[in-house]
Order: sequence, then C-alpha cells, then structure tokens
Amino acid sequence: MQKDLCEVLYDQKAIEARVTELAAELSKEYRDKDPILVCVLTGAIFFFTDLVKKLDFPVYPDYIIASSYSGTKSSGNLMITKDLKYNIEGRHVIIIEDIIDTGLTMYQLRYNLLSRNPASLKICVLCDKDVKKAYEVPIDYCGFHVVDKFIVGYGFDYNNKYRNMPVIGVLKEEIYAKK
Repeated sequence: MQKDLCEVLYDQKAIEARVTELAAELSKEYRDKDPILVCVLTGAIFFFTDLVKKLDFPVYPDYIIASSYSGTKSSGNLMITKDLKYNIEGRHVIIIEDIIDTGLTMYQLRYNLLSRNPASLKICVLCDKDVKKAYEVPIDYCGFHVVDKFIVGYGFDYNNKYRNMPVIGVLKEEIYAKK
C-alpha cells in the first residue's frame, strides 16, 4: 500500500511519540475530572485507541459517526449516523478527531455537543490541515500540522482504503484522479 504514496509525512515512530505527548498533556489536565472521550468514527479510531492506552485516568469512551465527506470532497452537510450513548450534560468532554481541514464537520459537531450542556468541551485532533478554514474551531490539542494534500494512513482513508497503514502519507494523485 505504501507504494501508492508519493511522500511519507510521519512514520510510525513519530506518530507514537506525538500520541504519547498528547496523552501526557491530557492526563495532566483531566486526571481528576472523569471526562468522556468522544471518538469520531471511523477515521479517528486508530488515534483514539493508541491515545487512550497511554492515559493515566479512567476513560469513559463514547463514539459518534459524523462526517461531511464522500470520497475526496466535502459534501457541505454534517451527517450523524451514530450518536453518543452517554448523556454528556454536566460532564467534561474531549472530542478525539483525526483531521480538521475545512472545519465544517468539527464546527457543526461542536455546536451539536455544546447544545447538550457539557461542563466543558475540548477538541483533540491528530492533524490540522494547513488550509484557510471555512469554519474556525478551537483546537485545544493538536498532533501535527499537515500540508494541503490528500493524506492517508493511520486512520485516514481514500474510499475506505489505506486506513491500516502505520504511517501518514500523501496519496499519489493518479490514484484518486482516475475516479
């Protein structure tokens, strides 16, 4: 699969080191707050799984399926196809997301969750794409800043392929341009 990449941005070692650093930051702030960690499926599952294993406080995991993407393009509309199991009212909540690019998905998801009256709501994202955002959202914890190219691996996909690569890389344009 890595043959389909034109560039590896972050190898497995760099990803693991940054996830460890983020876990230390979260552990320091949330050790005594019993937060609910909301994994935005499907892309964030690899990041979420590695992150929670490194936290030194009890984890209340929850999952939401929310996306504004189909293939390589944003649809412009947030679709929630699986909602949270827990009531987050009065609870500290951390959204764990794979990437923020246009900001639309996170903007709408944040608005949706804030309407449920959590004690606090923070955003932890693995990658923040270096593009002008159509929707600005506060990123409280960020793993990496990435170039404005189509990235895959470590949860990022192209039509559900490449998620399981242990690296984050740029997909060759000819792979997705021929569709």
